[in-house]
Amino acid sequence: MQAIIRGSREHVSSEILEDADSPVVEEAFERTTLAITRDKIVKDVWQRETRKPLPVNADSDGYITRFEIQFARICPNADSEQASNTKKYVVYDVICTLDTTTQADKAPAIIERRYTDFLKLYEALKKESPQLMVNVAFPKKKILGNFTSDLISERSVAFENLLDYCVSIPALRDSPSFLSFLQDDELTKASRLLDERRNEAAVPILENSFQLLNKVYLDKSRQVLLLLCRLVCACTTSPISHPSSIKWTDLALKRFNHVSDTEILVLYIPLLNTASYLYWQKGLDAKSINDRLEEMGRKGIKIKDTLTLIQCLHTMEPRSETF
Repeated sequence: MQAIIRGSREHVSSEILEDADSPVVEEAFERTTLAITRDKIVKDVWQRETRKPLPVNADSDGYITRFEIQFARICPNADSEQASNTKKYVVYDVICTLDTTTQADKAPAIIERRYTDFLKLYEALKKESPQLMVNVAFPKKKILGNFTSDLISERSVAFENLLDYCVSIPALRDSPSFLSFLQDDELTKASRLLDERRNEAAVPILENSFQLLNKVYLDKSRQVLLLLCRLVCACTTSPISHPSSIKWTDLALKRFNHVSDTEILVLYIPLLNTASYLYWQKGLDAKSINDRLEEMGRKGIKIKDTLTLIQCLHTMEPRSETF
């Protein structure tokens, strides 16, 4: 199934994702212990040997959002200390790309999910939108044989089809359940790291999540802007701002231009204040930002003694971060 999303998207380059086709990875998979016709398992790691071809049809803006599972691994690894007394499970690497008919996405976003995550999504969507899910097949649970390459391959195709179908249907794409599937695990990890004041570890996680949502939703959608503001917070709330703080703050300011969603606009003043302080901290000219704040003040909008950006985010989408 093809997944097409209509609307504007702005590409954001990313250097945080590992290249799944790198020579190191390819060399590792050459040392196979079990070879089969189409896929293979190497020391508890499954790889599909063929990639999806480029799409034949694309959206009006020339792009198509697609999901692919190229790798999976059995956990815990057979060589690990936990292997003997821990129940095994399969982790699937879900790759999200924004391709054209002539060029593959050079900066894919990758998240890890288990069978139970896909099952939770499927059951939630089936409950929320039964008519839209009536013809969607989902692989059944199995008591035995869960770790064969054939079953992993079969499930991977079913999971890809489910995600591609979701992203092609606005009602499913915009459902809370689909958004939760895409970001909740990563936001939970990032929130815990921010609570521990480990911002440098949280930023790459949020960057990857932003890249993913930016491929699925429109540039100025609520989902994307909330994640982008959370990323700005992660970059700016430590004593020494993250090296990427200016890049993400500037992008957030750009995205908020002409936003009409009143619920999202409550973040704009805290974002401007965050940007003004960051520019001062970096020794940069903040005149345009301060002029914008003054303009908002002349309109009767409170610009001083307001909630911080992270406080505003917490009221809209509570997480575990302290502030």
